[in-house]
Parts: sequence; structure tokens; C-alpha cells
Amino acid sequence: MRILVVDDEPHLTDILYKSLKEEGYSVDVTRNGMDGYEYAKTGVYDVIILDIMLPGMDGIEVLKNLRNIGINTPVLMLTAKDATEDKVNGLDSGADDYLTKPFELSELLARVRALLRRESENKSPILKVGDLELNTLTHQVKRAGREITLTSKEYAMLEYLMRNANRVLSRSQIADHVWDYEFDGLSNIIDVYIRYLRKKIDDDFPVKLIHTVRGSGYCLKGS
Repeated sequence: MRILVVDDEPHLTDILYKSLKEEGYSVDVTRNGMDGYEYAKTGVYDVIILDIMLPGMDGIEVLKNLRNIGINTPVLMLTAKDATEDKVNGLDSGADDYLTKPFELSELLARVRALLRRESENKSPILKVGDLELNTLTHQVKRAGREITLTSKEYAMLEYLMRNANRVLSRSQIADHVWDYEFDGLSNIIDVYIRYLRKKIDDDFPVKLIHTVRGSGYCLKGS
């Protein structure tokens, strides 16, 4: 899943970038409102973490502009302000959640997971497709009770496929949600990682979960 962080504090963005990457997310970072707006407008993100106090264009303006052009990506707003009116202003502008600085990293990660669940048909932290299970809290993956070890990128791709089970996903959709802004879309990396996943979650089982839809992309389904 792909996340955009818009905050002008280098130390904080470095921490968020490393922590979110460790959780298996693809992460882009910008440090001013104008760039944040352009990234959010032109990229495909599953969650946006947006500070209110930004140079160039403040977070409230960024958010209002995004909502005005029909971008409904879930937004978690960050701010050093804790006055009730600031929270109300942020939520009324279209924010989905609000976190006041300083905050515990574990709480931010929990709120990100909650926003992802809110957008998904599956509200449980455990995703299931057939006999395949993925725990978004522990990152543990099992098939038919057997634990499967994945790299961070394999995990990210599998999570995206499972959140969109029974849907045909194009290579560009997978790239948009699993890789960051610097991804080279001309490479065959999507097909390579699909092969990696098939080897780990399909090869040793009679029922295959990952299906190729010729000319369209891939689909993960349990039957």
C-alpha cells in the first residue's frame, strides 16, 4: 500500500519514512504544501499523512483543493495545535482522522491501518482469501496453517492483492499502490514479484490463488 507524507520537519519525516517502510508500505515524502498537493493530485495513494503547518500552502488548503477536484484518498492530519477549533476545521475540510503532535509512532501506525480497513470491505486486521491468511498487525502470512516468509515488497504486493481479492488488477494499478514515485514503470518488476509470490503461496498447494488475466493483469481469488 502506498502512503504520501507531507510535513516540513526533516527529523519527523525521516522517522515516518523509515517506520512506514519497515511496515511494508511504499512511501513518498514532500516537505511543502505545493509539492504535497501536486504529488497527491497526480499520484495514487492509499493514505495521505498531512501536516497543517506547511510552507507554500497550508495543509487545510491542500486538503480542500484535493477534495474540490474529487480526490477522496483518506487523510490523516498532523499538527502541533491541539485547540478544538483546529481539529474541527481539519475534519470539516475533509480529513478522515486527526493526530496532535507529539504522538506515539505506534498510534500513528494504528490509525493508518484503521484508515486502510475503512476503505476496504474487510474490516478485520486479518485478511483471508481461501486458506490464505495475512495478519496486518504482525505481518504473519499463513496458508493452510503453514507460515510463509515474505520479503517486505512481496508482503506489500500480497496485501494489496488480498485487499482487492476477486478483482482484476492491472500492472499499473499494482505499481501505483506498491511502489513509490521513483518506480520505473517500463520494467517487468511486477511480473517478477508475481512469480516470487506464486512460488511461495501457490506452488506447494493444489488450489492456485493468483491468476493471470491475459491482456489485463492479475487476480487473486480463493476459488
